[in-house]
Amino acid sequence: MPQRKLVLFTDIGDTIIDEGTEIHSPDGTVVSASTIPGAKEAYLRLYEEGFPIVMVADGLTRSFSNTMKQNGLDHIFSARIISEEIGEDKPSAKMFSAALEALGLTDADKPRVLMIGNNIARDILGANRFGIRSVLLTWSKRRSFEPTVPDEIPTCRIASPDELPPLVLKLESEF
Repeated sequence: MPQRKLVLFTDIGDTIIDEGTEIHSPDGTVVSASTIPGAKEAYLRLYEEGFPIVMVADGLTRSFSNTMKQNGLDHIFSARIISEEIGEDKPSAKMFSAALEALGLTDADKPRVLMIGNNIARDILGANRFGIRSVLLTWSKRRSFEPTVPDEIPTCRIASPDELPPLVLKLESEF
């Protein structure tokens, strides 16, 4: 399999996991949840196609471990950058910088990185300000997708996870 040119950073909640299905323990840890329709298949396809996938998510490490194992996605991540471990939430540049460092990438690699997420104030704003491209998934109706500042305007928008593999392949073909 050829070396892939693009690197994928991804949020989890309402990007892979349907937050509306989460079951929490008394301490707030997510003990189980279902994926968004089509998300598991889309991410498995991207993994099987050889794209490095890095979790860049706000929350508790145990929550992500639980939900990724439960849904058969635990093995797809080249690295996991989780706010509980970093000590800051997105849109902090520390989250994105840690993701680059985890793969041994530098600022020169930023044009090859896509951040996939559902939150314009965290995922999109953080990615854009860090200098990487952003993909907004508008599947959930739990939040607004209307930018309030220019840095919240995503590079690309998709309405469903099944649009992600063709978009990634198209963007990679531009290199």
